[in-house]
Amino acid sequence: MAVDYAVLGGGCFWCTESVFKSLHGVIDAEPGYCGGHLQNPDYEQVCSQTSGHIEVVRVKFDPDVISYETLLEVFFATHDPTTPDRQGNDIGPQYASAIFVQSDAQHLLAQALVKKTADLLGVPVVTRILPAATFWPAESYHKDYYARNPGQGYCSFVIAPKLQKFRSNFAHLCRGAR
Repeated sequence: MAVDYAVLGGGCFWCTESVFKSLHGVIDAEPGYCGGHLQNPDYEQVCSQTSGHIEVVRVKFDPDVISYETLLEVFFATHDPTTPDRQGNDIGPQYASAIFVQSDAQHLLAQALVKKTADLLGVPVVTRILPAATFWPAESYHKDYYARNPGQGYCSFVIAPKLQKFRSNFAHLCRGAR
């Protein structure tokens, strides 16, 4: 099995993790922090909006099963790439739309998908394309947050509807669809 990584910031990492874990070909999706100036930041430091980190998900995937381009298509379809530092009521630089590219090939695909998305939406896309940076895993209580807490308010009112829309639009890519 081939293995590659994508590091994506699309707002709250609880939402992003849930989406990517649903995809056939994704081996793991791990919430964490990327792009800031502190070593080993914690959630409080990132939420203070002074660490420079973005909430991200490191997606470990099999490129023989799902392509990086397809991951980016899902990424752009499941968050708002047109609002800087904001996803719905989640506001702050830690919620930036960002792609931390891991290679030159990923960089080229990210540029192409930003343009394609902007053309499709008819408005500018503010997603940042950033160089690879140290990925700091989030605290263990963030991992599989939605799966462990589906009845929690944020999960019920934000993540569940997002997942439902995602699954209806990308059913052919979801686990168990093949």
